[in-house]
Amino acid sequence: MNKAQLVEAIADKLGGRQQAADAVDAVLDAMVRAVVAGDRVSVTGFGSFEKVDRPARYARNPQTGERVRVKKTSVPRFRAGQGFKDLVSGTKKLPKGDEVAVKKAPKGSLTGGASATVKKAAAKKATAAKKAATAKKAAPAKKTTAAAAKKTTAAAKKTTATAAKKTTATAKKTTAAAKKAAPAKTAAKKATAKKTAPAKKAVAKKAPAKKTTARKTTAKKTTARKK
Repeated sequence: MNKAQLVEAIADKLGGRQQAADAVDAVLDAMVRAVVAGDRVSVTGFGSFEKVDRPARYARNPQTGERVRVKKTSVPRFRAGQGFKDLVSGTKKLPKGDEVAVKKAPKGSLTGGASATVKKAAAKKATAAKKAATAKKAAPAKKTTAAAAKKTTAAAKKTTATAAKKTTATAKKTTAAAKKAAPAKTAAKKATAKKTAPAKKAVAKKAPAKKTTARKTTAKKTTARKK
């Protein structure tokens, strides 16, 4: 039986060939995706599908008998359930009519089937991809922030250096101007001192003139007494 025959076999139960084909495709896709993701797909009464890792080993070519090294690989493996084995061995008879050969799953066990595991695996992959994308975006952002910080520090250093140079230059200019102004002030002080000194001498010279006038008055008085 191939896939087309399988679809034809279940078409009447699912209400049409297209519905049956969609159901078969959905079941096989879910099982393959789950096994590739490393999950174990178990169907009660039928069997389980799982992924098995095979280590590197040596094998022989059946045609030439040459020893060949086989690389490490992973292969899918199917283990038949006990009910399936019993039906194949003949210890149990197949049910007649429309009764299902594989036992139905107990109530409440269909909440976490293979589709749920597939969804979980897809969600894990999506979250991992988002984290990787955010990490890649965050790395350039950190680089840009570090470069911006370096640029700002360099600009701050340059501004402080230029400001310090300007302040030192202005201080030097003010000191030079003060030095130039100091001799002018001293010269002005000397000139004022020279001008005030003759005035004081003139005042001192005028004082003896008053004494002569006093002597003249005394002489007049003596002459008057002699008369």
